[in-house]
Amino acid sequence: MIAGVLGCFLPVLPGPPLNYAGLLLAHFSRFAEFDVSTLVILGCATVIVQILEYIVPAWGTKRFGGSKYGSWGSVIGLIIGTFFLSIGPLGLVGIIGGPFLGAYIGEMIAQKNKQNALRAALGSFIGFLAGVAMKIALSIAMVVILVIQFAQKI
Repeated sequence: MIAGVLGCFLPVLPGPPLNYAGLLLAHFSRFAEFDVSTLVILGCATVIVQILEYIVPAWGTKRFGGSKYGSWGSVIGLIIGTFFLSIGPLGLVGIIGGPFLGAYIGEMIAQKNKQNALRAALGSFIGFLAGVAMKIALSIAMVVILVIQFAQKI
């Protein structure tokens, strides 16, 4: 569960899936017992948040006036930033800068001026922050649910 919460901030760890795995491990131990509906709802929420993590930056780009080039650039930048630029001590630079630079480059390819490209890239960054906020909220909710279960078993 600790690794899951850290995964909301560290690009190399998948936060909510690790938290969900922690819930499942606790469920199949003697330390916690969850309703099937709780496990299904949290599992679906985990899948949805993981998918939205890649969609929301593109939506932010579009919302701030970006074109489909900027939206696609944002998604490609997020993927490249996550897998290739997130290694080493500057890991957060890759995952934060990837969508921003991808949206900016996409808008410049679309013949936008620098000001419009920068605004679209800012939308991508805001979308990225919204994705991180969703991951943090879900991860903390799962930790709280686990702590409540532990407290009831004591």
